[in-house]
Amino acid sequence: MVLIAACVFSKTGKALVARQFVNDMTRARLEGLLDAFPKLIGNEKEAATRQHTFVETDSVRYVYHPLDSIYVVLVTTKNSNILEDLETLRLFSRVIPEYCRSNDEKEILAHDFDLIFAFDEVVTLGYRESVNLAQIRTFTEMDSHEERVFMQIKEAQEKAAKQAMAEKAKELKRAQKEALSRGLKPSYQSSTGISSSSVPSAAAVSEPVAPRPAAPKGPIGGGKALKLGGKTTNEDDFLNTLRQQGQTIAPVEKASLSGNILWITFFKIEIVRSKINQTLWDSQFFEIKKFLNSGGASSLAAPVSNAPRVKREAVHIRTDEKINARVSRDGGLESGEVQATVSLSVASPDLTTISIQMSTSQVAGAQLQVHPNMDKKEWQTNSLLKVKANGKPYPINNDVGILKWKMTLGEEEQLPISLNCWPQESSDGVQVNIEYTLQREDITLHNVRIVIPLPTATTPVVGECEGAYEYLKTKNVIVWSMPVIDSSNSTGTLEFSVPNGHSDHFFPVTVGFTSENLFVPITVKDVTKSDGAPVVYSVETNFNSDNFEIV
Repeated sequence: MVLIAACVFSKTGKALVARQFVNDMTRARLEGLLDAFPKLIGNEKEAATRQHTFVETDSVRYVYHPLDSIYVVLVTTKNSNILEDLETLRLFSRVIPEYCRSNDEKEILAHDFDLIFAFDEVVTLGYRESVNLAQIRTFTEMDSHEERVFMQIKEAQEKAAKQAMAEKAKELKRAQKEALSRGLKPSYQSSTGISSSSVPSAAAVSEPVAPRPAAPKGPIGGGKALKLGGKTTNEDDFLNTLRQQGQTIAPVEKASLSGNILWITFFKIEIVRSKINQTLWDSQFFEIKKFLNSGGASSLAAPVSNAPRVKREAVHIRTDEKINARVSRDGGLESGEVQATVSLSVASPDLTTISIQMSTSQVAGAQLQVHPNMDKKEWQTNSLLKVKANGKPYPINNDVGILKWKMTLGEEEQLPISLNCWPQESSDGVQVNIEYTLQREDITLHNVRIVIPLPTATTPVVGECEGAYEYLKTKNVIVWSMPVIDSSNSTGTLEFSVPNGHSDHFFPVTVGFTSENLFVPITVKDVTKSDGAPVVYSVETNFNSDNFEIV
């Protein structure tokens, strides 16, 4: 077979992309062949309905494939093997969706060079190469191991330079503080730059300066800002400055933050002088208030997402429940299990012997087990979680498990959500329809993520989606996500297509979600002390999927 050229035409007969594969043909001759193609197919109604068609002239053969609003055309010699030409045409038709999100004229023109590079990987000097889509993608990406090594070395050098710069800045600040502590005035180098080989030393400071005169008794327009977490001498200097301005200061108390990590001294300050002094204090108090509200230094290490959803009381009860399920793609539950643990945390010594009354009215099929330190007789008769008469009390400020349960699922209808994944293979690729159904409307699911794997070197074209979707090219998956699934949107559909692959490529489908509603509704009714007095408590429930997949 000899392929003269590969072209992409619009339905109006405009040549969008053309690539010539032989050298013994002039440009004028090739343009003549391209101009003749729209005239040869004319207004034939069946041209857009047949999968593969061809037309011949005295010298060449046009093999073309209608693809939405474009034609993919191969110009070959008449003695070429038409079966091999059709196979090559199919590969060209699959290359276009790989680089273009749609088959319209604008998208083709935006990726014309990408298509030409891909065409060159398929045909060389008129003869087809033995390649597939994955190999074409690898060749056109031109991934270089040497380039990756070079970039890693460059990033390491930049990181080392930043660390050296930070160390140099710390040395300069340290030298400045030492000079100030000895009553010396530090001398600074030129602001145009700092040499990387310069080392701060005793020679970097100048002669001692004369002591400063005492501050005037009258109002002063400015002052040093209050430095949080600084030394006591800095705090005393600030307080002395305020006293010199005529302000009355009375110490009140010290407050501890984050387990004695940071101490802040508060003062009652009566402003008796000018408005300038009032502004000075307002600025310092605003900084203190902002620092305290932000959580101090400990907020730097604590992520915002880890903040508790409920206010923790002195007695806090948390239930963590997870589900594992394996569902067949043809229907039916292969395996399913729900496990949960109830943990207790008390914050006071007088609460270490409390009793917790649980509600266990709807636990059919669940196997419950209490901690060995709990009174099993009270639990079996009254559903009461209570420490044994001679048992150890609850530890303070430490989560301890007191109850756990397990439920084995036997039917798919017991699952909180079900999925119906239906891939349909055809000559143009694979059409995939996925539908979810919320089966437990008493459970509201949050952050639902359904991950569907895809065939290699394919880009999905989404036709219908309830919620949002994201195509992760590096992981070769499409992620279908919904922020909330409840009774108002108990069903939803995702529909997409890919140009190649078969049904096994889209499994296993993984489902992830979280919920505040428990699968097994075992709840806390009341908490009391040993003498029967009620106790204020807080409850936190978490239900999430651990390993939920359709295989």
